[in-house]
Amino acid sequence: MEEIAWEDFTRVELRVGTIVEVEDFPEARVPAYRVKADFGPEIGVRKSSAQVTDLYDKEVLLGRQIVGVVNFPPKQIGPMRSEFLLTGFYREDRSVVLAVPERAVPNGAKLG
Repeated sequence: MEEIAWEDFTRVELRVGTIVEVEDFPEARVPAYRVKADFGPEIGVRKSSAQVTDLYDKEVLLGRQIVGVVNFPPKQIGPMRSEFLLTGFYREDRSVVLAVPERAVPNGAKLG
């Protein structure tokens, strides 16, 4: 494991957002959803591709708070431009468990 400096970590904008829209993403190479999350007034609503279809139905995701990296440059994923990285943990079967706040916090709150 490579060590990083504290300053490296502080440059990553890990923010809480609430998922406000979830759609199927049939064009994705790996099964995924298109999600939009509200990261509060400073950042706004951003979209991303989320490879979480193994463990989460669309209805379960809608309204859920998540943790996203919001300061990566946009990335083209098929026909959409992803504007944040939805964070999660891989299990042995390669399914993804979302990283989420343990209690409700304001949209846009920064992990620190």
